[in-house]
Amino acid sequence: MASSMRSLPSDHSRYLESFRLFLENSTEHQCMLEFIEKKLPGIISSIGNGKSAINILSVGGGSGEIDLQILSKIQAKYPGVTINNEVIEPNDEQILSYKERVAKTPNLENIKFTWHKETSSEYESRMNEKKEFKKWDFIHMIQMLYYVKDIPATIQYFHSLLEAKAKLLIILVSGTSGWTTLWKKYGPRLSLNDLCFYDIEERLSQIGLKYQVYELPSTMDITNCFIKGNKEGELLLDFLTETCYFSKTASLDLKNEIMEELKKPECSEEKDGKVFFNNNLSAIVIEP
Repeated sequence: MASSMRSLPSDHSRYLESFRLFLENSTEHQCMLEFIEKKLPGIISSIGNGKSAINILSVGGGSGEIDLQILSKIQAKYPGVTINNEVIEPNDEQILSYKERVAKTPNLENIKFTWHKETSSEYESRMNEKKEFKKWDFIHMIQMLYYVKDIPATIQYFHSLLEAKAKLLIILVSGTSGWTTLWKKYGPRLSLNDLCFYDIEERLSQIGLKYQVYELPSTMDITNCFIKGNKEGELLLDFLTETCYFSKTASLDLKNEIMEELKKPECSEEKDGKVFFNNNLSAIVIEP
């Protein structure tokens, strides 16, 4: 690995810039919103039965766009019930965006928001130190497990915090996505030392958890990645490789290999002169 290559999350502003561009060029949020619209009402159908308050924990809540959609479905299912929504998020800018979004969103009077600026492992340590084992009616972990050191242990910890009729929702890249191909093949040569990825479903079965999987088809337009010097393309390449300034810091060999890989059918599909990366997601619902 070239010594000048460094992990994208180590540069918060560039990470957020590339992440916003990823959302603009992909159907990531659209496919999640479709899942929330069509499938979530059934998933949450019993989490608040007979309760005067529903406790929700958002692990890695980001800027809150998806969180607020989830909350709207819970409000619709349990009108008038108090909702305590706690958010774990280590990034200051994301928390600020989340608070601004809440301030602009109507009809949130029955929801109490609490933000914790910390990682999931920091939250776990803090709770263990305080000997606090608060139970939750719904926990969701959306696109955050890649940055966890021990995924099975993290899932088991949050699973242990579920109430009797609660659900734990995990959304992450599918095993059939281009990300899986790319990261498994090139992870050791990229700055992915803080990025964890493997077959989550296999691990869930090994630790004996009951779960159901929903596949969420999604694509990302990466055409600009193949235009030399294109700023948007360079930012998307940073996001794909999780490497800051990938096109400037990667070796020529690695760059050429990855550009070739990105055009292969395992990663992408070419259509109408454009290249669409396979961004398929899996939504995994785990029971207590």
